[in-house]
Amino acid sequence: MYTYKSTENRLTELRYLLEKKRPNELAELLRRTNPVDIVEFIEELSAEQALVVFRLLKKDDAVEVFAELESEEKEKLQKGLHEREFKELLDELNFDDMIDTLEEMPAAMVQRILKSSDKETRDLVNEYLKFPEDSAGRLMTTEFVELKPYMTVKDALAHIKKVGHDMVTLYTCYVTSPTKEILGYVSLRSIVTNKPDTLIDDLMYQDVITVETTDDQEDVARTFQKYGFTALPVVDRTNRLVGLITVDDIMWIIEQEATEDFQRIAATTPDEEDYSKRTPLSLAKNRIPWLMFLMISATFTSTILKGYQHVVQAVIALNMFVPMLTDSGGNAGSQASTLVIRAMATDDVEPRDWAKVVLKEITVGFICGLALGFVAFLKCYFFDKVAMDVSLIVGLTIVFIVVLAKAVGSLLPMGAEKLGFDPAIMASPLISTIVDSLSLIVYFTIAQMIIPGI
Repeated sequence: MYTYKSTENRLTELRYLLEKKRPNELAELLRRTNPVDIVEFIEELSAEQALVVFRLLKKDDAVEVFAELESEEKEKLQKGLHEREFKELLDELNFDDMIDTLEEMPAAMVQRILKSSDKETRDLVNEYLKFPEDSAGRLMTTEFVELKPYMTVKDALAHIKKVGHDMVTLYTCYVTSPTKEILGYVSLRSIVTNKPDTLIDDLMYQDVITVETTDDQEDVARTFQKYGFTALPVVDRTNRLVGLITVDDIMWIIEQEATEDFQRIAATTPDEEDYSKRTPLSLAKNRIPWLMFLMISATFTSTILKGYQHVVQAVIALNMFVPMLTDSGGNAGSQASTLVIRAMATDDVEPRDWAKVVLKEITVGFICGLALGFVAFLKCYFFDKVAMDVSLIVGLTIVFIVVLAKAVGSLLPMGAEKLGFDPAIMASPLISTIVDSLSLIVYFTIAQMIIPGI
């Protein structure tokens, strides 16, 4: 009998038993180990060791562990298993997990497996693969409890006991018409706490929140976040119930979408592969296009400086404050864009709210600009010992630049969303490049207004 204080101690014991080739004790320990910890254990093993451990697992644990493994680990196991073993494993997986696995396999092997499957499974797989890649249809599972309104509580419980073993969730049961049109839902709690002769029709809630098979996975994730569901029914265009998405599937999507947004904010092309598994060359390929674009777009700054060269030559002191002004504008714009992108991701604001958002950011920019501009004026005049008029130019420019940067930083993400682009592309690097150019124009324009003759 083993007792363990932590996951790390358990993994250490698993490694020890595997290394010492004590399969009986290893199998017993695996039986009492959480499948999530087994996944972590298998992912650190070689292909041969992983196969040994996997074959020691109970059938139910093996199915759950395989479903949670990364694609590389699945491929590692698939190569070691006999085709018959692998086919039996696939048959035990939830339908959505089976589809995910088939998509990662060589086409020839998929064809062999489907050829040995029954016609119903082949038709279902082919129908499933017709849905867009990032759609609700690709996320859903077809294993859910379906009830009819004319059933009694007694009938419903008997049906749940009959089919429930293979279902991904039993907490919510969906009520459908003879043509599979969704009519409502009823919780398992309501069923087990009511009298046996109570009709499901009297217990069900008719206000059902659904998603369509073609809805984007990011929209599905927002629906989960908004309503706090553990499961969400998927319907076709005729409102027929065709599947179910569970919260464990959508958590992965939320993580994936957040990762993509962070990658875009960092001005790099999104990639689903983990950072630790990528080569320097593949990382560079994703970064070069954006860096090239930002470098070329930054040439506008040098063009503006060239256009105002006569101003700089007339008042040399103006040139020393350019970095401070462009940095202040870039930082202010990045603040606004990041917060607006986040607010849009959580549905706190929408593109139609652009006027309200921009007005708020302009107000914020004016308050921040006054504070920064006043400090900049004092710094230039008392610390840098420049003339009063140059100090005033720098202070006023800071005010205008911060206001302008806040407006641009809040407006561009909403404009991108309106045009059908990901708002995250309008993030720090791009905003900074745009604001830098605007900052110089404002700076030298104010200089020409305050200092006559330049």
